[in-house]
Amino acid sequence: MEPRESEFVDRMGLVMERLGGTRTMGRLYAWLMICDPPHRSLTDLAAELGVSKTAVSTVARQLEAGGMIERAPTPNREHRYRVVSGGWTYVMRVQLAAIRLSLEALDFGLSVVGDDHPEQRARLEETRNFFAFTVQDADEFLQRWEKFRESATHDRSVR
Repeated sequence: MEPRESEFVDRMGLVMERLGGTRTMGRLYAWLMICDPPHRSLTDLAAELGVSKTAVSTVARQLEAGGMIERAPTPNREHRYRVVSGGWTYVMRVQLAAIRLSLEALDFGLSVVGDDHPEQRARLEETRNFFAFTVQDADEFLQRWEKFRESATHDRSVR
C-alpha cells in the first residue's frame, strides 16, 4: 500500500468510527474501494491492513451483512471480498426501517399519555414529528440520489 493510500485508509477508519462502526471496518472498506484488483482474500486483507485474519473475518462478515461488501466468486474455497455498488443506500434504508419502528412506539406513547397531560404529549409529538419528517425527507432524498446516480453512471458511459 502506498503512503497516500494508507493515509486514505486510515482517514476512512476514523470516518467509520464516527459513524458508529469500528476503525478496522472503515479501513477494510476503504482499501476494498481503492485496491487493484478490486477484490481481496482474508489473508491479503489481514496482511495489507496489518490486523489479524480473525479481525478481518469478523469485520468482513459485518460489512457483508450490512450490504456494503460481498464475496467474489472463486474457483476454490478461498473467501475473496469486493465492494458492492449501492451499499450506502442499503445502510440508509436499514436505518430508516428502524426510525419507522420508532414511529410505532411513539404512536403508542401518545395513546398512553392521552390528552390529559399536555406537556408530556407535546414532547412525544415533537419527537414523533421529527422522526416522521426524517422518514419522509429521507425517502425523497433516496429517490433523488437514485436519479442522480443513474444520470452520473449514464454520463460516465457516454464519455
